[in-house]
Parts: sequence; structure tokens; C-alpha cells
Amino acid sequence: MKLNLLFTGILTTFCMAWGNLQAAAQSADNNPAATSGLGTDANFAQTLNQQVGGMRFVGKVVVAAGKLPWDPIPVAVICDGKTRLNTVTDRKGEFNIQASARASEAVETKRDPKRVSPAEFVGCKVRAILDGFDSTTVTIANGSIMDSPDLGTITLRQNELAKGTTLSSTTASAPAEALKEFEKAHGDALDKHVDSARRHLQKAVSIDPQFAEAWYQLGKLEETDKPQDALTAYTKAAETDAKFISPYERIAAVAAVQKRWQDVVDATEHALQLNPAGTPQIWYFSAVGNYNLGHANVAETNAETSLSMDPSHVAPNTEQLLAVIQAGRGDYRDALDHLRHCLTYTAPGPNADLMKQQVAQLEKVVPQKAN
Repeated sequence: MKLNLLFTGILTTFCMAWGNLQAAAQSADNNPAATSGLGTDANFAQTLNQQVGGMRFVGKVVVAAGKLPWDPIPVAVICDGKTRLNTVTDRKGEFNIQASARASEAVETKRDPKRVSPAEFVGCKVRAILDGFDSTTVTIANGSIMDSPDLGTITLRQNELAKGTTLSSTTASAPAEALKEFEKAHGDALDKHVDSARRHLQKAVSIDPQFAEAWYQLGKLEETDKPQDALTAYTKAAETDAKFISPYERIAAVAAVQKRWQDVVDATEHALQLNPAGTPQIWYFSAVGNYNLGHANVAETNAETSLSMDPSHVAPNTEQLLAVIQAGRGDYRDALDHLRHCLTYTAPGPNADLMKQQVAQLEKVVPQKAN
């Protein structure tokens, strides 16, 4: 009992940065640290930072009969039916896959056996992931680094039978003047002119209060300084289009920072009704919410689901949450294994330092394996 209390005492900091949300420290709540960034090119940069050298592949994603969405499009490398790497497109729809691994900068370790070597990528499928759309696939067939790295083009086509969609149908029906403001905002956002983008989006929703995507993007711009205004905008986006999935992840993120755990769970459940497959982020937030509501078994299942579809750690603290859950029921060895693995992909900083303390505490009571 003493060890358990001491261990959970170490795990008292919960920090979350989702999109433009600022880190929010929470002590004495027995929560894991959680940080992520989902802005333009965030995961793309993360992947390149974690994996350098080796065999490189490039490709492009296009949307049939439509423009690219405002946000980066997730791209997955799937081998034998399992996701082995995640990345996202840049503003032009282009993506980059680096088939290699580097050692952790946070802790000395052997090569992560869960990472994929260049040779293992050959024969794997690459597809884009956009709720409400069907994706073509391309196959990685390069046998040598001397071959062309270009995988070709992946095409997304809207699935009219889908329960939910990442893109709102209200965009197509928005008045021309509102669409003009929306496009101006998009350009300004890409150029980092946040104030101007915000003004254009405010004009767009004043012209058309039913413009769900404009409300959603406005919410993203408000998260940093005005989280409550952001939540209002996300709620309006969800209310104006019943099939629009995107707002629910952000609603869950804001609610998590505010410790409104039932709202977190409600948002993720609604998202999963629209897209039962979910995303790593949705399953992670569902796990966090359920954990804080005392539903440890549900939280563990959902954290494992997130982790299984997230080899590149888009939701980077899922495994740490899993370690917290396992330590809470006394499975110290499994918790230790997860924390050690976390350190192979966690950047140096406060969260890595915290995990090192957690590892040291567990190593005092977990018998070491014989050499």
C-alpha cells in the first residue's frame, strides 16, 4: 500500500496542450501528463523529428471533386492489417514517410523493436484517413534507396452513406460572401496572421450562422486565449451540422483541461457514434475521461485501442496513462515496461523527467530479469 501511494503521488501532474490549448498543470488528481500539438504540420514535423535517415517515401493526397480541407489530412502506413506509422499532409496535400528509427534523446536505450525498418515497409499499404471519405491506397514497393521515393497520388472520395464526416455539408451551401470570408481566413491562418483570420471567420458566421466549418475553425483560433469562446464556437459547429465529427475532439480537449470529465466522455461517445472506428485522439480522450470518472476498465480498453492505432504517437501520452492504470491495480511490471517504452519516443523535458522518476520508483520493487 505504501508503494502504491508513493507511486501515485509521483503521477499527479496532468498537462494537456491540444491544438492551441496551453498546458494546464493539475496537482493531486492522480492524472498522467498529457501533451500534444495538432496544428498545421504538427504531426508531420513530429514524425520527421523522431525518424531520421534511411529510406524515404513521398506522395500526395487529393480530394476528388473538391478542395483540400483546412486541416492536415492524416496518412497511415498499414502492414498486414495493422497501422505501423502515422503522418499528415502539408498545406499542398503532400506527405513524407521516413522509414527509419533513431535512439531516444531522453534516455539511453536500444533500438525500439516496435519501430519499423525500411525493409519492413516494402509491400505495406498507404492510405489517407478522413471521416466520411473513402481512400484509394498506394503500395510501398521500393527495394532500394536508389529507387524513386514517389509513391504517387492517394484520392479521397466522399462516402454519401457515412454516418459522420470531417468536412461539413454546410460549407457547400454557404453563401458566396461567407465562403469568400472563409477562404480569406484560411489564407491568413496559413500565413500565421491569426487576428486577421479570426476577423474573417467572425464575418463568415455573421453572414451565415449555420456555417459549421467556419465556427469550428474560429474555435481553434480562440483556444489559446479564450477557451470558453472556443467551446461555444465548437458547440455551435456541432449543433449546425449533426454529421460533423471534427468539433467533438476539440470539445473533449477543452473539457479535459477544465476537468469536466463527464463532458469529455459525452463528446467522445458522440464522435464514436458518428465514426465507430474512432481516432487515436478520440480513444485517448475517452480513456482519460473514463479514468477520472472511476471507470478504470473502460479507460484501459480505450487506451489500448488508441495505442494500437497510433504507432507514431499522435496522442503521445496514451501509453503513460496505461501505465498509471496498471500501477493503480498493482501491475507494476507492465507499468514499468510501458514507461520505459514511453521514454524511447518522448522528447527531453519535464514529462520525460517525470517518467524517469516513475521508472526509478518502480524499479525498486519490480524484480529485474536475469541476464
